[in-house]
Amino acid sequence: MKNNKLVMIMLIMLVAIALVGTVAIIIVKQLNDNSGSKEPTIDEVLAASVDVPQITTNLASNDFIRISFKIQTDSKKAKEELEKRDFQVKDIIIQELSEMKAEDVQGKDGQQKLKEDLKTKINKILQKGVVKQVYITENLLQ
Repeated sequence: MKNNKLVMIMLIMLVAIALVGTVAIIIVKQLNDNSGSKEPTIDEVLAASVDVPQITTNLASNDFIRISFKIQTDSKKAKEELEKRDFQVKDIIIQELSEMKAEDVQGKDGQQKLKEDLKTKINKILQKGVVKQVYITENLLQ
């Protein structure tokens, strides 16, 4: 009688330990799946992107630049808002470029800084989403 009770307690403890282990494994797998957010497909990127047509403007160093961009947002609603605010985006781009010299725009570091500055300033005017990335699609400095 005493042995049956001991065996029953051991079985219950074994089942409880197995159940806790199974739950822990499931939770760890779900956390790993959610934390590694997937990169969007090219179709998703294009669906949430806005083309800024070619802009020709002068720089602070009296040089001219002809440049165009593709701006990637986080959603279609943000894309729609950005399309409506195209005049504000162009204004931001022209203002940023007018403060830069030719040396500031040349090279990888200069272009990266320009893209980050534009991203920050455009995000300030958006209300329905955020800009995820700014791409320079054309750049001619004269």
